[in-house]
Amino acid sequence: MLPARLPLLALLCLLCVNAQADSPLFSADGYRISLYRSPTPDQLPGAAVVDTPALQTLLEQTPAPVLIDVYRRPWLQGRFIEDQPHANLPGSHWLANTGDGDLTPEWQGYFVRHLYKFTDGDLARPLVFYCRADCWLSWNAVKRAANLGYTSVYWYRDGLDAWEAAQLPVTAATPEPFQ
Repeated sequence: MLPARLPLLALLCLLCVNAQADSPLFSADGYRISLYRSPTPDQLPGAAVVDTPALQTLLEQTPAPVLIDVYRRPWLQGRFIEDQPHANLPGSHWLANTGDGDLTPEWQGYFVRHLYKFTDGDLARPLVFYCRADCWLSWNAVKRAANLGYTSVYWYRDGLDAWEAAQLPVTAATPEPFQ
C-alpha cells in the first residue's frame, strides 16, 4: 500500500516546493519579505559592511556609532512579549521588528522616531545595524535607514553571532518602548 501512495506524496512535495519558489522574496520596494533567516549578500548599496574588528575600531571613534539591534520580538495587544531572553552588544538600542520587509505606518514611525532621537536628527551620525548571522532583518533596516537619508550607515552582517564568537561581552536587552 505504501508504494501506491508514494507518487501522490512525491507530487504533494513537488507542489509545496513550487509554491515556495513562486512566493516572492522581495517587496516591490526591494525589501526582503520572507525567509529572513537565510544566507545574505556580501554587500549592500548605501552601506559599508563591517566585521567584528572593524566594528571595534568604529566604536573607538568620536562620535561613536549608534548601535541598532533589529532582532524580532513577539508583539501582542500593544506590547512586546518576553518569550525568551535576548542579549545585544553593550550600548545598543533594540528596535525590535523594524527589520521586517513590510512595516505598517506605526512600525515605520517607531523606527523613524527612534533613529531621529538616537542621532539628535543628525543624518550623518554613524549608525550600525545588526541582528544575527544570515539574517535579512538587519539588511532591511540598513536599506530603510539609507532611504531615510542617513549617510553613514554600517551593516554588521554577522551580528550578535560574530560578536559572541569573538567572546566579547553582551548585555541583557529590552526593546525600546513603542511610543
